[in-house]
Amino acid sequence: MNKELWDKAVAFHGHQCPGLAIGVRAAIIVLEKFAADRAEDEELVCVTENDACGVDGIQAILSCTMGKGNLLLRPTGKQAFSFFERKSGRTLRLYLKPLPEEMTREEKIRYILEAPAEEVFTFGKPSFQLPERARLFRTVICEQCGEGAPEHKIRLQDGKKVCLDCFKDYSRGW
Repeated sequence: MNKELWDKAVAFHGHQCPGLAIGVRAAIIVLEKFAADRAEDEELVCVTENDACGVDGIQAILSCTMGKGNLLLRPTGKQAFSFFERKSGRTLRLYLKPLPEEMTREEKIRYILEAPAEEVFTFGKPSFQLPERARLFRTVICEQCGEGAPEHKIRLQDGKKVCLDCFKDYSRGW
């Protein structure tokens, strides 16, 4: 276990937990497999399939963040992370295997961080393509509430430009 990286992630997340350990271990595996560094921009992309504690480990160690556009949520709820290295084209999907039962919280953390990687994760390839780079959009002011939203999130309603909060969806079931 890399204590320096673990301590950094704990400081970022706020406490130690098995969920954080999942993300830290995934990040360390990516650093080893891709011989990568922290992402300064969008060189390394992580698509997380959950919004749990492990995502903070990815952010703290790899510097993949939503703000930079290189941390994306694909909400399947699975403990899985797909990584894409833009320059080399390398990809890796890590899926958490079921943890051994009857472990204390501390034992789970240690197991996740120290067991052989192949015991902790299933290694594979993502089933989807590398997402496009983050784009910048013009801000449009909602004609109902007066707040700005990016143009791709604006809808037309009764001839007015409205944000998603003000938009009243019309659906008849299909």
